[in-house]
Amino acid sequence: MNGKSMATQPAAAEAPRSGTTPVLEVRDISKNFEAVRALDGVSVAVHPGEVLGLVGDNGAGKSTLIKIISGVYQPDEGEILMDGRTLAMSTPHEARERGIETVYQHLALVNQLRVDGNLYLGREPNRFGFLGDLFQILDTPLMKAKTKEVMARLHIRIPGLESEPVHRMSGGQRQAAAIARAVHWGSKLLLLDEPTAALGAEQSAEVQRIIRRTCDSGIPAIVISHNLEHVFQVCDRIVVLRLGRKVLDCRADATSPDEVVAYITGSRGAVGHA
Repeated sequence: MNGKSMATQPAAAEAPRSGTTPVLEVRDISKNFEAVRALDGVSVAVHPGEVLGLVGDNGAGKSTLIKIISGVYQPDEGEILMDGRTLAMSTPHEARERGIETVYQHLALVNQLRVDGNLYLGREPNRFGFLGDLFQILDTPLMKAKTKEVMARLHIRIPGLESEPVHRMSGGQRQAAAIARAVHWGSKLLLLDEPTAALGAEQSAEVQRIIRRTCDSGIPAIVISHNLEHVFQVCDRIVVLRLGRKVLDCRADATSPDEVVAYITGSRGAVGHA
């Protein structure tokens, strides 16, 4: 514990970045699955260039919240705002069109394709105008060039980038490729589900550096993780969900791993109920 009293605990208050409009904000979001209330009045905001860690035990509501933000689910109550304006999304495609990209734990990469093929999967550009569209002539040089650009911007180095299929790459390289794809298309917000799961220490550190570089460029990220060490290494702010409710929302440097665990397990009180 960090020794702060419950009366002065900064975790019991929101921790916004002063002077900035949130890139994305969810207000009083609730979601029911028949008799189960998966989310109960959750409000969260993420600001430009911020890495927000979303943590909690299994069944806390983390995945449900991410799926609402990414358009998979629609909330039963509450609203979503982007840049201060109400946002309505009914499909993941609509979320992607608005610049919200999700990297799920399974990565959704096609093993037989190179990185550039995965980067443009489902969004492949064609060459030669009408004839290219008619005969599906892919603009492979453009895809390779743009892939090299985004990799260079994120300082990602993958041997065999232009020749090897992703199934020949390490877990860290595959995760880096998935993040690069999200960065390339996600102009507003990245959602990362367990980005360092099943990775070794060196690969995890590199993935964290990529996340940090991305957000330093102004694109914020929400990171779901069970690894509190990694959360404290990469995140600016931490939100804890417990049984569908937000119980902690504060800057990472204003709390500690022990305190976060206390909120996850329920031995500390909820936001607004300290």
